[in-house]
Amino acid sequence: MEQRVIRRDDVEIATEAFGDPEHPPVILIMGGMASMLWWPEEFCRQLAGQGRFVIRYDQRDSGLSTKYPPGQPGYRFNDAVDDVFRVLDGHGIAKAHVVGFSLGGMVGQGAALKHPDRVPSLTAVSTSPLGEDTSQLPASGEAWMEHMSVEPDWADRSEAVAYLVEDSRLVAGTALPFDEAGTRAFIERDFDRSGGYLSATNHSVLFDTGNGWRGRLQEMKPPLLVIHGTADPVFPLAHGEMLAETVADAKLVKLDGGGHELHPGHWGRIVRAIAGNSDPAARSRTH
Repeated sequence: MEQRVIRRDDVEIATEAFGDPEHPPVILIMGGMASMLWWPEEFCRQLAGQGRFVIRYDQRDSGLSTKYPPGQPGYRFNDAVDDVFRVLDGHGIAKAHVVGFSLGGMVGQGAALKHPDRVPSLTAVSTSPLGEDTSQLPASGEAWMEHMSVEPDWADRSEAVAYLVEDSRLVAGTALPFDEAGTRAFIERDFDRSGGYLSATNHSVLFDTGNGWRGRLQEMKPPLLVIHGTADPVFPLAHGEMLAETVADAKLVKLDGGGHELHPGHWGRIVRAIAGNSDPAARSRTH
């Protein structure tokens, strides 16, 4: 594993890379309030084992990347899209297959639309269509929404960890067991590495994507693969279905009973699907 901090435009972005740099590159974009550690190291190694050079990174206000005062983010959604290419440039990579989870999937859609010549393929996991009217789609789960309505003291380690453990339990799927002890240990490690989660609350600004992306999904040129759990309580399955239906020739992989998560029980299928979508010869066999 290679660690590298990309410094550009007064921004520092922490990255880690796995595999052979001579292999086709894949860049992983995680969701809101989540550092790159939420792409588990073993998941990254499994993907690298498919003959890919895998890069994960901390978005601003997460992990070891540049942080801003709470409530004063020095960036918007379009800047998050540009950060994808800052990372690639910092690694000397002209183009890379993009994989985004949740909010990171929306950033990935923006990257594929802005620079299709630099994104050979896009895989969008547990996300929602960028720039489309989703008001008629099923709402997020009631229990999760009630949980989200309570704001913890993000500066208090025990309170923040307990809140995110419960959040992880509520967004977990129905098909596979939830590992509470393992989740707690991971979040404690992530909290300590990040220096707390106060700044991560700034990621709420990324949901304000602006009007510049409205109606643009029909322009999507890179091959799109949508992976979505059928029991996702954050972005119900209809979000993934709408994304796949809006983009020409997109493929949809449904994870039966999967939630808003990267459960180890689904890693094998997800890794194979990403590898297939990033291999032109294998795309027809993505399902």
